[in-house]
Amino acid sequence: MPFVPFDMEEWQSTWENRVRHNLSESGVHPLSIDELLALAGEDADRVLRLRMVYSQANGTEELRQRISARYAGASPGNVLVTTGSAEANFVTCWRLLGPGTRAVVVAPTYMQTWGLATNFGGQVELLPCTPERLWDPDPEHLERVITPGTTLVVVTNPNNPTGHVLSAAARQALLDRTRSVGAWLLADEVYQGAERNGVETPTLWGSYDRVIVTGGLSKAYGLPGLRIGWSVGPADLIASLWRRHDYTVIGPGPVTDFLATLALRVRPKILERTRSILNRNYPVLDAWLKSFGDFFEWQAPEAGAICWVRYRHRLGSLELAERMRAEHSVLLEPGDHFRVPHHLRIGFGGDLLGDLDAALAELTRGLQKLLAD
Repeated sequence: MPFVPFDMEEWQSTWENRVRHNLSESGVHPLSIDELLALAGEDADRVLRLRMVYSQANGTEELRQRISARYAGASPGNVLVTTGSAEANFVTCWRLLGPGTRAVVVAPTYMQTWGLATNFGGQVELLPCTPERLWDPDPEHLERVITPGTTLVVVTNPNNPTGHVLSAAARQALLDRTRSVGAWLLADEVYQGAERNGVETPTLWGSYDRVIVTGGLSKAYGLPGLRIGWSVGPADLIASLWRRHDYTVIGPGPVTDFLATLALRVRPKILERTRSILNRNYPVLDAWLKSFGDFFEWQAPEAGAICWVRYRHRLGSLELAERMRAEHSVLLEPGDHFRVPHHLRIGFGGDLLGDLDAALAELTRGLQKLLAD
């Protein structure tokens, strides 16, 4: 069957290092190794002395212990360390999906699991959420779409691209419906800890015996280059995911495992830095959006360095984003990559306000030219 490429990742990988202004990124400005070591009170010599051995394939005991400590009732045996949360999602879908299976993906969302379900030969349906319900799924729609025979339900919470956190009622409705049909629930929680108000999104772990949670250090921690993620699930499922992990990347490197362990040790400090960037930068983007009058519609994101914006113009989002890239060297994430037309995802997690100001000033020039045509 035809292979479905991951359009969003292909777009970003092609252009993000070739533009002056990257507003497509969904995380905060990354930490340097020096900064991480300083937060942890560690000497760089300790890193330099690490032996370049094969590290423990499923993650060292200490790293898995630190991860499991964040999930009530979990132990290191419930944890598989992966190459980013992307691999965690991949091995989960590989294990659970294939011809004859059915997946439901709560949308709009990062489209990795939709593409994986399709490429593994399963049937997949998007469960669209709307701004009219503040991006919570409609309970009646849940009943119609999550049907008996559904194998896997996928939700990203906090959400990418909307920055929404499920309400308690929506969370319960999703759990109740998933449990009633006996499906697995994959909760991608990679943005947990990046809430602007500092109130951490409750994990879905432990709410149902068929819940798998994935997370990682890329978004809330500002450490995407470490490529450390994890799956947390029932021990027998984690064992089966590890067997698939052996066929992908085998395991993390000793340096990344060590640095990830440090990051989890100083997690509160890292998340404080993340929130300070979000709360410093979002008002700048909010004021900029308002300066365009009714051209844009949006709801303030609760979490993450991303704002999901609807615009009023005949031009499609792919064409608009390409025009801003080619003519103004500003990279945006088009809504078409999320299967939502006439939307843009704008990242605001850069390090310096001057960088964001410069990017938005150039984007203003591009949009003014567009509106004048």
